[in-house]
Amino acid sequence: MSAVEGLLLVDKPKGRSSHDVVDAVRRSLGTRKVGHAGTLDPMATGLLVLGVGRATRLLRFLGDLPKTYEGTARLGVETDTLDAEGRVLRTAEVRVTASRVRRAMRALVGASLQRPPAYSAVRVGGRRLYEAARAGERLEAAPRPIRVEAFDLLGFEPPKVRFRVVCSGGTYVRVLVADVGLALGCGAHLARLVRTAIGPFRLEDASAPDAPGPLLPLERAVEHLPRLVLEPEEARVARHGSILGPAGIEGPYAVLDPEGRLIGLYRDEGGKARPEVVLAT
Repeated sequence: MSAVEGLLLVDKPKGRSSHDVVDAVRRSLGTRKVGHAGTLDPMATGLLVLGVGRATRLLRFLGDLPKTYEGTARLGVETDTLDAEGRVLRTAEVRVTASRVRRAMRALVGASLQRPPAYSAVRVGGRRLYEAARAGERLEAAPRPIRVEAFDLLGFEPPKVRFRVVCSGGTYVRVLVADVGLALGCGAHLARLVRTAIGPFRLEDASAPDAPGPLLPLERAVEHLPRLVLEPEEARVARHGSILGPAGIEGPYAVLDPEGRLIGLYRDEGGKARPEVVLAT
């Protein structure tokens, strides 16, 4: 068992990829076992949640946590990448009011299907969309379900729009911005984006990738899931990844020993509880 393990909150700077940040943390902590719970585009900044050591096995359970962003949209200019780093495709005069912008944003709140943009890392037929786009080829990924919990106007100084959005994982904010521009008839692209929160984790608690801050306990990765404290004999069995009796809980849930230490994640299936992740053996 590695002594270096837990969750790490990192503030990704502009111009560095999420993989660059992971590599920097690996060097700083002296371990290769570092992963992330969701990437940010190089132009975006803000919160990345990393797992170190055994915590990497828990990162997939963070995928359903809502993401919060603050950003700036530029109306009147459309680009091929839907952000400020792309090639300008079209410009238009901006003649809109704040109330129209607000209505266009609110129309996107709720559940919907969103198609990943051409310049994204999604694979189609084994090939990433951005690779095909750079080669002048057009590939399209199937639309994916997303949910926008809130899309609020923070400020309007034409042609710039400052906003805050809370959305499900896998949502492309630059597509939301492009949709707002389409609804307004003038086009738009994403000029700036900062991820300020992932579920209970906040950007103000993050550290720089080259000087990572304190590691959070493994339990923080699953604190949003139901918890089940086991009896001593059940805990002994669970540490070996054995089948348990059903808990009557829907979806994955954390199992802990009587002292509150995380053993792993279980899920009820067919009248039994089966392990999805076992940390203690």
